[in-house]
Amino acid sequence: MGYLMSKRFSWGVGTSAYQIEGAWNEHGKGESIWDRFMHAEGIRPNGDRACDHYNLVDKDLELLAAMGIDSYRFSTAWSRVLPLGTGTPNHRGLAFYDRLVDGLLERGIEPWLTLYHWDLPQTLQDAGGWVARDSVEWFAEYSSVMVEHFADRVTNWITVNEPWVSSFLGHHEGVFAPGMTDWSSALKAAHHQLLAHGVAVREMRRIAPDIAIGIALDCRPAHPRTDSNEDVMATRHFDGYRNRWFFDPVFGKGYPADIQTVYMERDQWPSDLVRDGDMDLIAEPIDFCGVNYYTSLGIDAAHAEIDHSEGRIGPPADDGFTEMGWRIDPQALGAFLRRVSDEWGPTSIIVTENGASFSDGIGPDGSIHDDRRIAYLTSHIAEVERISTQGVPVDGYFVWSFLDNLEWVAGFDQRFGLVHVDHGTQIRTIKDSGYWFRDHIAARRNDPNG
Repeated sequence: MGYLMSKRFSWGVGTSAYQIEGAWNEHGKGESIWDRFMHAEGIRPNGDRACDHYNLVDKDLELLAAMGIDSYRFSTAWSRVLPLGTGTPNHRGLAFYDRLVDGLLERGIEPWLTLYHWDLPQTLQDAGGWVARDSVEWFAEYSSVMVEHFADRVTNWITVNEPWVSSFLGHHEGVFAPGMTDWSSALKAAHHQLLAHGVAVREMRRIAPDIAIGIALDCRPAHPRTDSNEDVMATRHFDGYRNRWFFDPVFGKGYPADIQTVYMERDQWPSDLVRDGDMDLIAEPIDFCGVNYYTSLGIDAAHAEIDHSEGRIGPPADDGFTEMGWRIDPQALGAFLRRVSDEWGPTSIIVTENGASFSDGIGPDGSIHDDRRIAYLTSHIAEVERISTQGVPVDGYFVWSFLDNLEWVAGFDQRFGLVHVDHGTQIRTIKDSGYWFRDHIAARRNDPNG
């Protein structure tokens, strides 16, 4: 079966705290920037209740076990653990995650803990947030608290999830929390998140040298729509802004010079941003690189805003698109995983997110026949397995997501889950895709070469 089956492969599902937990101000939890952003914008639904996972954690653990999941990726809410962002931990917040981690281990499920999935404590935002260099030390303190408490039970750690999203969508485009619209602030937020990642890796490894630590970087593979020089150059620029800006520094190549030059020419580059030693810290060696993949893009220089987001939620899905308006392109996933291996050279790659939004509901027979999601997962997993047999060190695959969660500002209409959630009653129903994934995992586990 090749590389994929030469050692134990992690098959899992993922979630994030704000999208599922609810209980936004219960038991000592502090306010996060997403609480403030959604409330201020008057966006409904919001994360106040979400999937009520905080109160239904035992039911969700049983669902994970019933689906045969062997690895569960979740994030911890920084403001649930440290309500003020720093200082004395909230014992009730830690107790909730104790309950989750212990429940996973009791069921033979490996916990994968993500420290930061965009929900900065609001108190820290008030003190400057990620735009302030102090954020690096704030995150180091938080990561130390978590590792000291959980390293005896949690082996696999992810520092930061998708820093592109929280820095550029949150600080330049203003469509995500904290809702800022300033290029220089976005570049500062991106740099400080990467620097915080590196400092945290060093500190976490000092405390617990045997844990595995990585970062989850989202990607948008892009290709020119034509072979014109304009489209080729536009694609190169987009790749630098969207992909290389994060992968390059994490793997010791520094920020892409071509993109940095553009920022300087636009007077967007903060002259005092990068200090001596910063790039070495960002490139602190990691044990695995997480790759989040959903879609690819064709770049047309005449029409594309090539260093802005990729567009709005699209039309109803057809055979080639998900309901997020994202093109279905499994081959681009395989090609990008090959690129990660060849260009950046991590010793291990984990597909930390991959999935699709389809709104199939409960049918007359009480089941959810989400055949489009099954087709999406089948094609993408096949591509992961194919590329793994060619020597690309892929060691895990996580479906996004476990539950139909709150899709940020898109609310509950965009359903990525393997489990259907009625957000009025909080009743959970495993979809056909959930059973399909269960059977796929079982088949791989029963393979004599697995």
